[in-house]
Order: sequence, then structure tokens, then C-alpha cells
Amino acid sequence: MGRAGPRVTLDDIRDAAQGIEGVAVRTPLRLVPSLTSVAGVPVYLKLENLQPTGAFKLRGAWTFARHLEPAARRRGVVTYSSGNHGQAVAFAAQRLQIRAVVVMPETAPQHKIDGVRRWGGEVLLAGMTSEDRFGRAMELVESEGFTPIPPFDHPHIIAGQGTVGLEIVEALPEVAHIAVPVGGGGLIAGIATATAALRPSARVTGVEPEGASALNAALAAGQPVRLNRTSSIADGLLPLAVGRVTFSHVAELVDAVKVSDRAIAEAAVWLYHHEQVLAEPSGAATTAALRSGVLRPEGPLVLVVSGGNMDVGAIEALSHE
Repeated sequence: MGRAGPRVTLDDIRDAAQGIEGVAVRTPLRLVPSLTSVAGVPVYLKLENLQPTGAFKLRGAWTFARHLEPAARRRGVVTYSSGNHGQAVAFAAQRLQIRAVVVMPETAPQHKIDGVRRWGGEVLLAGMTSEDRFGRAMELVESEGFTPIPPFDHPHIIAGQGTVGLEIVEALPEVAHIAVPVGGGGLIAGIATATAALRPSARVTGVEPEGASALNAALAAGQPVRLNRTSSIADGLLPLAVGRVTFSHVAELVDAVKVSDRAIAEAAVWLYHHEQVLAEPSGAATTAALRSGVLRPEGPLVLVVSGGNMDVGAIEALSHE
């Protein structure tokens, strides 16, 4: 598989947790009786949609940005994102008074573009795939001297996202199962690392759309696999491959399931109407896996709601998906 970079440790995650204090929110675990009755085990939601930027991505983006040297801060940063990571980088950069450019897909939802701009980020649109965005960002690294902040495949990002797992185990020491939405794998890598250190008996399951199952493919092959294409309503879960660094952290620690777009849409609508939780499709994927039966739960079970950057009108539109 080749070199994947240094491994993130529990100490790294604890350092990240100290670093995000006063920046990211320590989000609550909410017990959901209706899901508990269906699953037969206690089911909790980890509500990362309540972060200032609407998603867990703030944890990793801030952790990376706060480690930048002064010279790198003066030059500015660039990232490539379908939306949530871009908003997180813009937020962190604004707070640290750093120029930030976010390369987004031409199909990016307007509310996510507006979100980046709200935090002072500059938006450039490039292509349709994560590779298109990456290529344009690397051009800016060469021409402008920006420091790239990757969306998932870096130890600082993984350590920051791992604070989600740290919080889960601290709040629910008896946790037996954590389900995590998976795009590039930064979140599940961090959660799996923290959980393995603190609660090694707990199971960690990645949840992917049927049309974007890069982790499932990687676990089957024993290494990251580049998919020919990805497609899903869960626009935050569409990388063509999981990262090498992220996969090196999860290969022996997690399993994965696939969920249909129909189930994701149903779950997002259900969360909004029954639990008053505004979850974008990516954030609703774990609830979808449970409600559709593809996730065989152990308990207590935590479903990570990774983000909620979606307007109510779009939620209502999902009713017709």
C-alpha cells in the first residue's frame, strides 16, 4: 500500500480536543426512544450538525490551521471541498486572520457556497469531481504559495475529527457500537482511533451511499481503490477513494455498510419531522442505515449526524425523492 504517513495517537486527539476548546462545540448525545424501540438497544444521536459551521469538519480544519507557522499564515491557505470542509476552513482562517480560497464543484449547492463566503472565504468553482477540485487547488499552491488544507487525508485532520470519538466515549463509557458516515474517511479514522484506545470492545461501522462505496471497496481489496465514478444525494460522501492515511487507521478497526439514496432521503425527512434535527443527506446516512435495516446494531449505539447544512425547503423536497 505504500507509506501512509504517521499514525495518529490518542495523545494527538487529546491535544486536538484542548485546541478546539472555545472554537468547536462539544456536541450532545441525544437518546432517541423511537429508534431505541426499533433497534432493541439504546440509540443515541451525536449531533455534529450543531457546530458553528453546521458540521464536524470544523474540528479537523481548526486543528490543521492552528499548527500553521507564521510564514504560512501570511501566504494564506487553499482547500478543495464540496462544502462543509470549505466552510470550516473559511471559519478557521477568518478567526486566525488568514486568507482562504476554497475550490468547490460547479454543482455545489448555493447555500454551501454562501456559507463559505459568510466566513470570509473566497470561492472558485472547478469541475465536478474531487480530483478536479484537487487539481485546481494544487495550481494555486504553485502560483500563489498557499498551504493546502486537505479535507481528510492528513494526521492533523484525523486528530481533530477524532475528538468526536473522544467525546462519545467520555459521555457514554458503555458505548458498544458507533456508526459513522464515510466520504474520504477522516471522521471514521479519528473516531476509530479514539475508540480503539478507550473502548476497544466497541464496534465502529462506516456508512456509505450505494453509489459511493469507496470504503467498502477498500476493505474488500485491502487498500484504497479508486472508483470510476460516485453518485448520491449525499454530496459530502462522494470522494472517488478513501485516503491512504485514513485507510491505514481503519483497515483493522472497522466494518462498513451501504445504504440507498431512497433510505437516506427518508431518514433526513424523518429526523426533521420526528426529532427536529436538521440533517443534510450525508449526516442522515447513519440513521438511514439503521432505519432501513442494513445496520445490525449492538448497543448502546451512537449514530453520528455529521452535518446539517441544508435548508428546510430542501428537506421537504427530499420527501419526493
